[in-house]
Amino acid sequence: MAEKADPFVILNHNVWGNSSNHPGSEQDCHHHVNLDNQTVADESERIYMDYNATTPVDPDVVRAVTEALTDAWGNPSSNYLPGLKARDAVYHSRDTVARMVGGKASDIIFTSGGTEANNLVFHTAVEHFGKCMNSSGGNANIQKLNRRGSLPHIITSNVEHDSIKITAEYLLKDGKADVTFVPISKVTARVEVEDVIAAIRPTTCLVSVMLANNETGIIMPIKDICQRVKEINKQRAVSTPTIFLHTDAAQAIGKIRVNAQDLGVDYITIVGHKFYGPRIGALFVNDPGTKTPVYPLLFGGGQERNFRPGTENTAMIAGLGKAVFGEDRLNFNSRFPGSDVLPNTCNVSILGRGLEGRRVLSTCRRLLASVGAACHSDRGDQASYILLNCGIPYDVATNALRISVGRSTSREDVEIVVEDLRETVEQLERMN
Repeated sequence: MAEKADPFVILNHNVWGNSSNHPGSEQDCHHHVNLDNQTVADESERIYMDYNATTPVDPDVVRAVTEALTDAWGNPSSNYLPGLKARDAVYHSRDTVARMVGGKASDIIFTSGGTEANNLVFHTAVEHFGKCMNSSGGNANIQKLNRRGSLPHIITSNVEHDSIKITAEYLLKDGKADVTFVPISKVTARVEVEDVIAAIRPTTCLVSVMLANNETGIIMPIKDICQRVKEINKQRAVSTPTIFLHTDAAQAIGKIRVNAQDLGVDYITIVGHKFYGPRIGALFVNDPGTKTPVYPLLFGGGQERNFRPGTENTAMIAGLGKAVFGEDRLNFNSRFPGSDVLPNTCNVSILGRGLEGRRVLSTCRRLLASVGAACHSDRGDQASYILLNCGIPYDVATNALRISVGRSTSREDVEIVVEDLRETVEQLERMN
């Protein structure tokens, strides 16, 4: 069992002590000036540590996309050679992505990205609940729920990605579903299994909890949640709608092993640009349309077995398949098999007046990072709702930086960034 890590680090700037040299600090280089008239390094000297926001596309993936654009440019629904090549590329990627998460090729539905995949799951849960109510037959319990005008009930956490959070809030506000946002533990920053189970109602049709949080790196107890919910499903399978299980694995895939059978989930959201692939997504569905319902958000041709119609984006699909090819590409770091925190993610808060996260990052010469999820960038200097829901005080959350490393990050890079942060804090302290 690996030693557990604390996902939150709160620093007083004095812990760095006196200035010290680091590799590259004496290099001659070209510089430019930012909006605060602070000298920053040339782009070639910047050190990227925002891999949770997006990853660079792997060169092999670029080649796969280029080859597909060149050789497999036909419509996958066509029967002549360019179309057959495109169809083969799509199938190969579907099979590769499926094997990555322990499924079959038929379990994979390609989407435009994680947001669409998440929306598809929530839409399906609401649609399926309604169809169960309308086709209850002689089931007295379902008829009773129907007479009450019961809404489908969805359980999720209060630290989900916006594509879950805002979708759930919309369904709740529009009167299409009841939603319980289970608060995470202020001690562990995890969703507690018992809290999820306690929230279940006769009308609960979906439990959706992310596998790993994008800001804290905390890994959620999805397997334990699924085991408990399945026990409840066995007891109520005939009398009330089935509770389906979904996890958004966008931040987990490529860093820890993700296997649908081990976890026990019905749906898994997959996002290519989080693991060196293109900006395209996929949804794993356990036997879609048979064991697990899928109701389309879009209508058109018969692509993706009518679950997600529209001519397949062959090149991006080929790139997604290449990104996940080979088990060695999937494990960011295998040295933490028992850890409950992603090995690449750290949330740091540097305490002090005038050391807000955005200000620190805009002043850093070398570091490229973020204060949280990239999709929250339009919220100005507001503290992250994820950190606040973790019990982090407002002033600490406002000063937070999310640092996430990737395949090419070296120890030297980390040392340079630490020095960059130390110098930046000292500079801001003098300005204050």
